[in-house]
Amino acid sequence: MPAITSKRPKYYTPNEVSIHNTLKDLWVSFLGKVYDLTPMCERHAGDVLLKPIIEAAGKDITNWFDKKTKDIRTHIDPTTKCKFYYTPRGRFIHTPPSCPRTDWANDFGRPWWKDDSYCIGVLSSQTRQIRIINTLTSQEQAIEVCSEEILSEIQDRYLKYNAHAASYTWKNNGRNLDMNKTLEENGVSDESEEFYKLSMNDEQFLPALHLYFNDDLTEA
Repeated sequence: MPAITSKRPKYYTPNEVSIHNTLKDLWVSFLGKVYDLTPMCERHAGDVLLKPIIEAAGKDITNWFDKKTKDIRTHIDPTTKCKFYYTPRGRFIHTPPSCPRTDWANDFGRPWWKDDSYCIGVLSSQTRQIRIINTLTSQEQAIEVCSEEILSEIQDRYLKYNAHAASYTWKNNGRNLDMNKTLEENGVSDESEEFYKLSMNDEQFLPALHLYFNDDLTEA
């Protein structure tokens, strides 16, 4: 069955986000989405207000936000009795000062945390490990995938190990897998929690997907 062509969100694992942790390559995740803030960092290079964001590079910063309003958490200043953004790590880009200042410009438009142009995808709510076994070459590769991904997206992840991954039929326990469904929808259950409860090493029992060559070299 051909892979789904309609636009689906790109899913990322926390590990994938974590490697983008420098000023010149800075990602964060919050409220279930992944943001590439590199362009903003380039525009504000040298600004001291970047410091809290740089310290959070590659991390999930959902705790900065009110999940109901999807805005930065607020608090009441004990001195002024006014409501301000709660920034215990220090002010950061687009948050106003606690008192009027002549150098504060609020003509930047939407603050970065409300600007969807920085959003590059969705943070996986659960990841899992699988083994992919090439029956032609006997090559075996363990990879981490997102539970929300359909098989064609997992195939895309595998391309760096085998550029001809699309030239194979993907199977599990002898059954052809539907490339438009997730692992769970294909009956490939994630039993890692059960192994954990039994104090067993789940890495020894990773579900295996077997690849069978289709006799052509269609480029993925």
